[in-house]
Amino acid sequence: MPMMTWELWLARDIVNDNPLPWQKQMTLMTPGRVAQAMPGILVRVSTPAQPPKPRGKSPGWKTGQPRQRRIRYPIVK
Repeated sequence: MPMMTWELWLARDIVNDNPLPWQKQMTLMTPGRVAQAMPGILVRVSTPAQPPKPRGKSPGWKTGQPRQRRIRYPIVK
């Protein structure tokens, strides 16, 4: 909890005050108001994760590629 509060205190200079309709504009932002503006920072920072791979039906076997039947081995009893 102290680390999170420290992070919010340090980030108050780089966030824009974007109050909700019932809130007043603030010059010195509180940690709660900074936390409210954090999604804007996270959008700018982005993420190191790769974009998701497309899903759906696979393209299947390539056309023109010769196919071979599976090798069948005798059953061992």
